[in-house]
Amino acid sequence: MFKEYPAHDATGLAELVAQREVSAVELLDAALARLDAVNPKINAFCAPMIDAARQRADGPLSGPFAGVPFLIKDIAQNVAGVPTSAGSRVLKDWRPDVSSEIVLRFERAGLVSFGKTTTPELALKGCTESLLFGATRNPWNLSRTPGGSSGGAAAAVAAGIVPVASASDGGGSIRIPASYCGLFGLRPGRGRVPPGPSHDEFWEGASSEHVLSHTVRDSARMLDAIHGADEGSPFRIAGPERPYAEEVGRDPGRLRIGFSTASPINQPVDLDCVRAVHETAKLLESLGHHVEEAAPEIDGDALARCYLTMYYGQTAATVDHACELSGAEESAFELDTRALAAFGRSLTAGEYVASRQRWNDFMRAMGRFHSRFDLYLTPTVAQPAAGIGAQDTPLAERIGLRAVLKLGLTRRLLDSGVVDKIAAKSLGRVPFTQLSNLTFTPSMSVPLASFADGMPLGVQFVAATGGEGLLIRLASQLEQAQPWAGRRAAI
Repeated sequence: MFKEYPAHDATGLAELVAQREVSAVELLDAALARLDAVNPKINAFCAPMIDAARQRADGPLSGPFAGVPFLIKDIAQNVAGVPTSAGSRVLKDWRPDVSSEIVLRFERAGLVSFGKTTTPELALKGCTESLLFGATRNPWNLSRTPGGSSGGAAAAVAAGIVPVASASDGGGSIRIPASYCGLFGLRPGRGRVPPGPSHDEFWEGASSEHVLSHTVRDSARMLDAIHGADEGSPFRIAGPERPYAEEVGRDPGRLRIGFSTASPINQPVDLDCVRAVHETAKLLESLGHHVEEAAPEIDGDALARCYLTMYYGQTAATVDHACELSGAEESAFELDTRALAAFGRSLTAGEYVASRQRWNDFMRAMGRFHSRFDLYLTPTVAQPAAGIGAQDTPLAERIGLRAVLKLGLTRRLLDSGVVDKIAAKSLGRVPFTQLSNLTFTPSMSVPLASFADGMPLGVQFVAATGGEGLLIRLASQLEQAQPWAGRRAAI
């Protein structure tokens, strides 16, 4: 058994395989042993692909990550013939006929995928808890959530099952788990990574896919492996100036960085989160960057409403599609999911389009901000990771939701403002990440800080469109100045 397995990043493991110091089979055995040791505690693994992984590890492999064990997020990233449940009982037996393009690119990179990671139902929550799989737990503190919706991926990487795992981010689902699990999480901008062939874009272009990792070089090299439009892709953007791997260690120059610690929806921000940004600002200044307090001129409440309108509408469409695929009744979905879908159906087409058009205001405001600043710095999250079960809908609200659904009163509830208040309470924990999604910009969470109890805490940087390379350059500089990869969960 390769005992040093958990200490290496994916790049390091690939180098050992290339030098024949260890084989892909030995790495897979080490990953499976680690899975057996820690997954009963964290519950991050689903949809096993172990037989196929053994066959793949035993054969010839090529690519930048040849032989490295890997896990795939259990939503949208389809593997032909393997269930994609999206954390839902409705889809638990649905097997796609075609693999997603990003999965094919992972394979071409030489990765050995042996299963999938858990997600909340339809990736709709900021915690990874579902009726299908139960609760996924944070390796740093088993009583806490790893965040969502890529919580299974984050927990698996933080626990050392794999050095890197795939993830996606439609409202913070890469960056939030990265912050709560002490990982590096880069969210590419719109069009950088293709969602095909079954989708043209996810969530109106607000969602994008990448990985969670311990090191900047792993994320950079992975982005090299998966970026670029695929055949028939309707949205194409300019390629990078150079390979992203070459941005690692490259001087970012003297950057202009604006920062804010105020919640855009006027909710409380934990003092540790505020402190993390101020300490990061001091670190940035010590590295020669210009840092000042400044924020884009955006109505945060309006942005949250636009995000929720998209969220409701997308849930309604996804629920309908899932029922078509499975033949199941909508009653098989979790109550919260059914309620979100009902809210989406109660919106008119005109309301949805008007809300989507409002995104342009946010994009223009970010453009003006980025004409003055290279990057925008905020906390990644506003509050510590919630306890397991703490984000469940309270009993009284569940009773009320069932009555509303039965009586068809969802529109009346929307108009009353009650739903927005409930949603604002939920977004209050994580109010900083949706800005990047609705402006299609790249962003990242960098694990530079900790809460007072020792739990990890990240800070967020948002770049202008096409700024993935700049984010990697700065992240690499921060990683050298204040290394984090050696700080691991003791599980």
